[in-house]
Order: sequence, then structure tokens, then C-alpha cells
Amino acid sequence: MANQGVHDPINTGRRRFLTATTAVVGAVGAGFAAVPFIKSWNPSARAKLAGAPVTADISALTEGQRLMVEWRGQPIWIVKRSKAVLDALPTLDGRLRDPKSENKDQQPSYIKGELRSIKPDISVLVGLCTHLGCSPEMKAEIRPEPFDPEWKGGYFCPCHKSRFDMSGRVFQGVPAPINLLVPPHYYENDNTIIIGVDPKERRKSCPTSLPAPPTTSSTGSPLARPA
Repeated sequence: MANQGVHDPINTGRRRFLTATTAVVGAVGAGFAAVPFIKSWNPSARAKLAGAPVTADISALTEGQRLMVEWRGQPIWIVKRSKAVLDALPTLDGRLRDPKSENKDQQPSYIKGELRSIKPDISVLVGLCTHLGCSPEMKAEIRPEPFDPEWKGGYFCPCHKSRFDMSGRVFQGVPAPINLLVPPHYYENDNTIIIGVDPKERRKSCPTSLPAPPTTSSTGSPLARPA
């Protein structure tokens, strides 16, 4: 399936995630702008439905940008957060329903704390509101918004006014009951994220050592060694 560009904000008349996409959306100036594609290597549509892992290349991701890929029919958001956004996260705890992500069903066990990420600046979230499954808009800039004059960046769902911070933590007093979900994932290297596999599962699938090569043939005679 060919990759298609995605432009923010998402059309409120078609807010559910309907198409497989791999694109970067950046918060630039006062609005959003589509920037060149970031390539990723995705399995076939049938493999996706079966839950196969998806690989995302984040080498070109810059601050304030979001990379969107699809895993199990769900949009996965990979966002590079600025230092200002990271510094603001602890100041929001008193306004959030579950600031420490104590609901263990929201994320894997290795995702903890205010950042809810493996790497501090890279957030990986399922981009579906936990209220009715709409796709919230990313409002990454720290500036007053009509829905929150003390906005520190995050996600806003105009359908029913749910709000989440840049870690996907849900605010108090909104319809969404829990934080945005964090999918299982690990870093294959500094620029590659594998979505759909936990780090411990990866270690189990990779042998810690290779067996020593045989020194004799099946008849017991020494094997010839290369010159």
C-alpha cells in the first residue's frame, strides 16, 4: 500500500483512523505543516492485522514533529519533545487524573513516571482517545489555548473536549477515563524503533552466544580449515 501524507488538524468529520499512513506532522509557528516523509519498513496488510511488529525510522525526526505509523490497525504517534515541554510535565501533576500512570493497563511495565517513555525526548503513544476512540489533535506548543489558558502542550480531542499532556496523561474533569496507551516497543538502535515487541521479548529471541563450530566431521576426522 502506498504511503499517504497526513495533515493536521484531522478532519473532525472523519476523526477515526481509517487509512494506513506513514508521515511526519510538525508543529511549526502558529499551526501545523506537513514536512517530507520519514521512511519506515512496514509488513504487509495481512501481517499488520496479525499484529506483526512495525519498524519506524526516526533519524529525521526533529523537535515538535510527529511520525505516524500503523500497528494492528491503530495509529501510533512518535513525537520528539522539546526541553521546554519536558520541563513543563512535572508542573502538571496536580491537574491530571493519573499523573504517575499507576493504571498498569495503560502501558508496559518498563514505561514509568511523568515521561512515559524509554528515551526522555521520544514519546510513543497509541493515537486514539481513551473515551470513544477518536483521534485527538496535537497541540504541541506551550501557549494559551481557547480550551486551556495555561496549556503546556499536548493533545486535544474536539469531539468531547478530552485533553492529554505531551506524555499522553489525561487531565481531570474530561470524558476520557485513562491516559493514552503506550504500545510495546524497543529501540533497535538510536534511529530505529520496533513497535509491537517488548525489550524482554527481543532478548529472548536473540541468543546470548553462538555455539562453537565443530572441529571434526561426522566420521570423526578433523575438518579442513581455510588457509
